[in-house]
Amino acid sequence: MSRRLSNVLYPRRSLTLFLILLPPLLWFGVVYVGSLLTLLSQSVFTFDEMAMSVTTELTSDNFTSLLNPANYDIVIRTVLMAVAVTLACVLIGFPMAYYMAHHAGRGEKALFFVGVMLPMWASYIVKAYAWTLLLAQGGVIYGLLRQLGLLPVLEGILQLPVIGGDTLATSNLGRFLVFTYIWLPFMVLPIQAAIERVPANLLLASADLGARPFKTFTTVLWPLAFPGVVAGSIFTFSLTLGDYIIPQLIGPSGLYIGNMVYTLQGTIGNIPLAAAFTCVPIVLITLYLALARRLGAFNAL
Repeated sequence: MSRRLSNVLYPRRSLTLFLILLPPLLWFGVVYVGSLLTLLSQSVFTFDEMAMSVTTELTSDNFTSLLNPANYDIVIRTVLMAVAVTLACVLIGFPMAYYMAHHAGRGEKALFFVGVMLPMWASYIVKAYAWTLLLAQGGVIYGLLRQLGLLPVLEGILQLPVIGGDTLATSNLGRFLVFTYIWLPFMVLPIQAAIERVPANLLLASADLGARPFKTFTTVLWPLAFPGVVAGSIFTFSLTLGDYIIPQLIGPSGLYIGNMVYTLQGTIGNIPLAAAFTCVPIVLITLYLALARRLGAFNAL
């Protein structure tokens, strides 16, 4: 029986590949895509606030309500934080990745890889709660700044609008620091892989032709490593956009998209409006992925 089956499948490579991929494709299509489409389809349903129940009456009010000032503010707040975290991860991650690719020795590179990936081995929840202690007034950061005499500088920064707050733990600055720490490894590794693919002789040739280091960076290294930057930004941008745990634990009051979806679906039961909010990051990430594909980011993943 098995020999007969192999005789049938061997000359039909496409059929063999299809049968191998069929189980995971069914799982992906039914469980993941199916559940997502089921959720999104409810974005056009009606939520009866009196009965606190969902009816199948079709409406566009859920998407119209996203333009309300309160809901629109949630979207803008989330997108701005995602952009800020992505830019910070690029500024921090690019020098690290460049050093790992071109200057670190074998042992040093291994140490860098462990240092970058070690936080990813710890529980996300544990890291988030640990940062609430680090950012508290009696935490390590406040104690270190007090010893260095820099506590007045921090207090002055916390007085600034938008980024400030009563303490680091209740400020947008503290939330930004935690987001950057959590997602930084997802930026470093794609950039490091992209830089390693840049031939070192191109950098040497640029220097031999009289280009200064900054000129070499802007005209040679950055354009060739840019797909890796975009690949890393896919992770940092999308993960920040959908996160709902860090905004609950750290920072001032004010919902993010993830918090709003969790509150609407889990607490209030307004699944249609929660589904409409879910469409926002899906659309943004789809547009971002389309742009990233045009920039060749997928080749650096």
